[in-house]
Amino acid sequence: MGVLKKFEQRLEGLVNGTFAKVFKSEVQPVEIAGALQRECDNNATIWNRDRTVVPNDFIVELSTPDFERLSPYSGQLGDELAGMVRDYAKQQRYTFMGPIKVHLEKADDLDTGLYRVRSRTLASSTSQQAPGGPAPAAPAAGRPGGYGYPPAAAPAGAPPMPAAPPPGARGSAPYLQRPATAPAAGGRTRYWIEINGARHQISRPTLVLGRSTEADVRIDDPGVSRRHCEIRTGTPSTIQDLGSTNGIVVDGQHTTRATLRDGSRIVVGSTTIIYRQAEG
Repeated sequence: MGVLKKFEQRLEGLVNGTFAKVFKSEVQPVEIAGALQRECDNNATIWNRDRTVVPNDFIVELSTPDFERLSPYSGQLGDELAGMVRDYAKQQRYTFMGPIKVHLEKADDLDTGLYRVRSRTLASSTSQQAPGGPAPAAPAAGRPGGYGYPPAAAPAGAPPMPAAPPPGARGSAPYLQRPATAPAAGGRTRYWIEINGARHQISRPTLVLGRSTEADVRIDDPGVSRRHCEIRTGTPSTIQDLGSTNGIVVDGQHTTRATLRDGSRIVVGSTTIIYRQAEG
C-alpha cells in the first residue's frame, strides 16, 4: 500500500470528529502530503553511495482562509504529516539529519486553495541514524534562521555542501541541490528502478514498462498501457512515452520524453516509479 494511501486512511478516523470541518478547506491534507514527498525527492542530497539526506523541517504556507480553518488542528495535522514523511523516507531509503517537523504558516500573498512548501535540513547532535528514523536529539543551535541552508554538520566523508543562498532568497526550492551522478573514469554505473519498495535492475540499454506480460517490467495498474514507456540508460538516461493512453509524469511534469537523474520520480497511471543510478 502506498504511503499517501496509508496517510489518507489514518485521517479517515478523524473525519467523523473535529477534523470534518477541516476538510472543507480548499487545500486538502493529502495535497500537502504529496507536496512534502516532492520536496524530499527534489531536494535530496547524496552524501555517499549508501546515504541520501533529505530535509526534515518543513513550513507549509497557506492562504489566510485556509490557515484559519487548519490552524486549530495544526499540531495534530503536523504530526500526521511528519509521520507520512517518515514512512516515505523509509520507503525511498532517505536519511534525516534531525527530527521531522511540519509547521503551518499564514501567507498573505496566497489566494484560497493555493499553498507553498519550504524546507530546510536541521542537524541534530547525533546525525548517524537509520534511514527514515527519528533523531534522538534536538536540532543543533547556531544555524541561520532562514530556510534553504545546508545541514549544520556533514557526515564523515561527505562531499562539500554548496554555499548559503544569497540574502533575501525565498520560495519553495531550498538551496540544497542533488549533485549529478557521473561515473568516474573507467568506472561502471548501475541502473535500477524502485516500484512500491521493490527494486528492478536495468541490465540492458533499454527497459520497457507496461501492463503486458511481454514488458520487461510488468505493472499491474489499469491506468498503465500494455507498452507504456521505455527507459534508455546512458549519459544522460532518458524515458520515452510509447504512445500510452494516459501519458507519463516525470518530476511533476507531464511529458512524452524526459532526461532522468538519480531520484527522478516517474508516475504512470496511479503507480510511482523511482529511477536510480550509482557508480560501482
